[in-house]
Amino acid sequence: MIYTVTLNPSIDYIVRLDKVLIGSVNRMDSDDKFAGGKGINVSRVLKRLGIDNKATGFIGGFTGKFITDTLEEEGISSHFVEVEEDTRINVKIKADAETEINGPGPDISILKLEELKSILASLTADDTVVFAGSSPKNLGNTIYKELIGLTRKTGAQVVCDFEGQTLLDSLEFEPLLVKPNNHELGDIFGVKLESLDEIEKYARQILDKGAQHVIISMAGDGALLVTQEGAYFAKPIKGSVKNSVGAGDSMVAGFTGEFVKSKDAVEAFKWGVACGTATTFSDDLATAEFIKETYEKVEVEKR
Repeated sequence: MIYTVTLNPSIDYIVRLDKVLIGSVNRMDSDDKFAGGKGINVSRVLKRLGIDNKATGFIGGFTGKFITDTLEEEGISSHFVEVEEDTRINVKIKADAETEINGPGPDISILKLEELKSILASLTADDTVVFAGSSPKNLGNTIYKELIGLTRKTGAQVVCDFEGQTLLDSLEFEPLLVKPNNHELGDIFGVKLESLDEIEKYARQILDKGAQHVIISMAGDGALLVTQEGAYFAKPIKGSVKNSVGAGDSMVAGFTGEFVKSKDAVEAFKWGVACGTATTFSDDLATAEFIKETYEKVEVEKR
């Protein structure tokens, strides 16, 4: 079974209007509300690919119920730890410029943290766990080292979608996949990466530090998979960019879902690229039909 862990989920409240006038009343043209959080996005895309999975993490209040109801409607099973405070709301304003206002999330007690640990400790070597996104403020991202270490002791594989030091800290646990973009990879090493050769060089350093597979996403310039066996470049696919939210999570879902089935890293990479690209060209997370259509356009070449 694939599990996704979202420690600080959200309702993503999307507001659309032509222009925001500060200090005035603004009337939106349209709005949408989605169950949000990186791990939850992974769960939703996996389900669209026909892959069963279970979502876990912390959830609370009427906002948390919206998320669990949404997952239930989409046929996604969940086993969240319920907390007293409300799950956060993130407001994303799409106007002449895109603006985000993100909530802090609830405080998590030691007791509730222990409940989540007990869920992770019950997994087996047949499971794969996706850890993604930020942690509630009172826990801090350092909690991931403890949770990932606990998960790995069960024999389960882990996928880690983080930035910066949190990503580096995860490498000692030999994650199945890490997926920084080219800018995040450069920031880790304090360099500006301008060529594919440079990107591959530093991705190999991430591999040397423990990762089993590294995908570097490069927005409109394609993506690079680096493994012990070789490096593989996915050419960019042309289309109209509608959505940057969830594209990376979709890529993680596509890779993880296929790799768990086939153990074929290159085929998993193709599905990851298809999922990420399809979401980029969609208003919300991509549909199964559009992902399959996009998969037919994916071109991967060995470097």
